Order: sequence, then structure tokens, then C-alpha cells
Amino acid sequence: MSYRVGFCSLGCKVSQYETEALSERFAAAGFDIADFSDVCDVYVVNTCAVTVESDRKSRQMIRRAVRQNPDAVVIVTGCSSQLHPDGIAAIPGVSYVSGNDRKMHLPDVALDLLSRPKTGALQEVRDLTGVPFEPASITRAPRTRAFVKIEDGCNCRCAYCAIPLARGPVRSKQPDDVIREVECLVASGTREIVLTGIETAAYGIDLDGYRLVDLISDVADKTGVERIRLSSLAPEMMTPAAIARLAGIGKLAPHFHLSLQSGSDAVLTRMRRPYRTKQVREAMAALRASIPGVTFTTDVIVGFPGETEETFQETVAFCREARFLRLHVFPYSPRPGTPAADFPDQVPGDEKHRRVRELVKDGRATARELLSYMIAAKTPLSVVFETRDGEYFTGHSENYVEVRVKTDCDLSGKIRRVLPTGLSGDGVTGVITD
Repeated sequence: MSYRVGFCSLGCKVSQYETEALSERFAAAGFDIADFSDVCDVYVVNTCAVTVESDRKSRQMIRRAVRQNPDAVVIVTGCSSQLHPDGIAAIPGVSYVSGNDRKMHLPDVALDLLSRPKTGALQEVRDLTGVPFEPASITRAPRTRAFVKIEDGCNCRCAYCAIPLARGPVRSKQPDDVIREVECLVASGTREIVLTGIETAAYGIDLDGYRLVDLISDVADKTGVERIRLSSLAPEMMTPAAIARLAGIGKLAPHFHLSLQSGSDAVLTRMRRPYRTKQVREAMAALRASIPGVTFTTDVIVGFPGETEETFQETVAFCREARFLRLHVFPYSPRPGTPAADFPDQVPGDEKHRRVRELVKDGRATARELLSYMIAAKTPLSVVFETRDGEYFTGHSENYVEVRVKTDCDLSGKIRRVLPTGLSGDGVTGVITD
């Protein structure tokens, strides 16, 4: 008998990668992969807990699965279940609660649960201290750009963040395993690889001297991938030595997503971040001097406890000066078990959302200025095309500009030189030059 399984993946790129790997594992075990909105025999919800809203959304999707088929096996895994296993198990209809390890054995769990009457939720959630990196891989990607998880866990103890509690300490994927996975993805048509993790910059601290820059260099030299991109990086990684090596890797995309969080030193100190704005400013300047056309995106938290209007405006001014291509702005969300949840001077919710709107608006204006400069410079962009949207094909350039080209041709998976000619939303339109 063939069973149907549907997946819901919430949260970061690491969670999405894990869900893709799980989907391949379930297919190999004989399951038919269905849409989460379908009536399935098994549902797998890979949860997120980075904010209160993430927790709420995770519970919402669990209850949706139960409503769609009350007799289904409902498996819940991920960060929310790691942090709140009892609360997740108490949701009526949940069959099994797993944390952030041993995810790849869930097909076996599902088959076992399908073979017997449904009872209350079983729990297998354990402390992640000392837990090794769980082997997981994907052999294909839904697009020509694929994420590859190279690291799990975080050793930082930022005052606001529950992720170290949900993911445990840093564990790195073995370099040979990364190389094999990238080679397999390239053989299936992948053109661009995004190396990702919970704390990507910490890759290799458990590998006896082999670090992230070594891995990037080996992926570039030992595989046929055409472009390598990095996910979120901590600014303190960008030392002069690291920048010099990165600048020499021709396949590395000239785009970096820096985990800034605030442009105010006073706020960064309260957040317990390990850098200050001077270090970020110097790293960005060094990267711009070493890598032509490099762009930056970033994450910012506003409304952190004790953030005043003055320190918020410091963040606005810093982001404007930094000329970020894109800002991901979030209101501070208190997480139980973190120091900041008990800090004094909590910022009211309506004020946090006002600051989000202001920074987003300002960031978009800065980004449009940057894109207008690119258009005026008339420098072609190298674009990996991914999806069709009506008359247009859309992809991303080497420096992460979203590019739309009007065409009747199927450009899926193609790399083309495109001359940017106009603004389009948060990206540009253009014409193919080759």
C-alpha cells in the first residue's frame, strides 16, 4: 500500500532544506509526496520558533493538518517542538513530536505509527548538547539555485535569541559530504549553490582548523557549480585575511547577507552582539574595495528593550549609509527563556511597528537609489533565471538583484547577461545582451 505525505516547512532556509531532504527520504521509503493542502495519510510540520508569531503559525498549521484528516499521522518537528514539546504534544490529533535531531528517521516513525491504532502523542525530544551533526542531503532542487546545509547550531548567547536553545551548539557537516552533495546537485541541473546554516560563519570550529573559507574554496575548485552564494554571515567573520581569500574565489557571488540587527552600538551592547558598528563599517568598506560590484543585504531588529527614538535613528542612519540592497526588518519579539524577555524598558507594540514601517520605507528608498545607479552605469548583470511570471522570466544576478526580462523563450536554468533598463518593484527589468 502506498501512503501520501504532505509537508509544511516554516522558518529559515535551514528548515526548508531539511524539509526537502525529508521529502526525498519519504519518497525513497515508498511514500507519495502530496501537497500539504491535500488529504494525506501523514503530515509533517517542520516548525519555527524565532518569534511569537512563528510559534503561533506553527500551531496553526498543525491544527490545519488535523482538520484536513483527523485520522492522519501528524508528525511535528523543528524548533518550536524542541522548545515546547509538551505544549505541542497537547494539541489534539498530534501523533509524534520530534526535536531538532534524528529528523531523517521520520519515515520509519511514520510507517510504524501507520501500522497501529492512533493514540496520544509520542515524544522523542532530547537535549542537543553533544549531539553530532545529523547526516542529511538532497539530490535535486526545485529550482536551479539550491540551498545546502553545512552547519547546525549556534554558540552565541545573544540576549534576545532562543535559537541556541532550539538548535544546540555548533556542529559542522564534513567537507567531503558537502562536496559530494554539491556534485550531485550540479549533475541534476543546479547552477548556483547557497551554503547555509544556523551560524554559517562558525562552520568548522569543530573540524580541527578547517573553516568556512576553506570549504568555499574547495567547493569552487572540486565541483562544477557555476556560482556559490553564502547565506547570513556574522560581521565579525569578515577579517582582512578572510576578505582577501574570498576575493580570490572567482565563483563566489559578490553578495553578502550580514546579520546586523542594529546600527546603534548602545543597542548592540544590550543585545550582547559580539561586534560594533565600526567593525561592520570597516568590513563592508574592505569588501567593496576588494570585490567589484558587491552588494549587501541585512537583518534588523527594531524596538529592542531600551531602544530610544535616538538609538533607532542611529540604526536608520547606519542603514542609509551602508546602502543595503535589501533590509529584512523585524519588531523585537520576547522569547521565553531569553534574558531580554525580562529586560526593563520594553518598547510598546504600536511603537515597534511604527519603527518597522519607517525603516522599511527608508530602506526601500535607499535600495531604489542603488538600483538606479546600476541602471545608469549600464553594466550588464549575470543572471540565473528561475521562474516565469506572465510575460516575464525572473532570476537573480550575481550580486542578488532580482531581474525581470520580457521574453517568449524558456530561460529556466539559463545564465544570461542582462542590461538593466528600469526599476521593477524591489528589482530591475532588463534586456538580454548575449
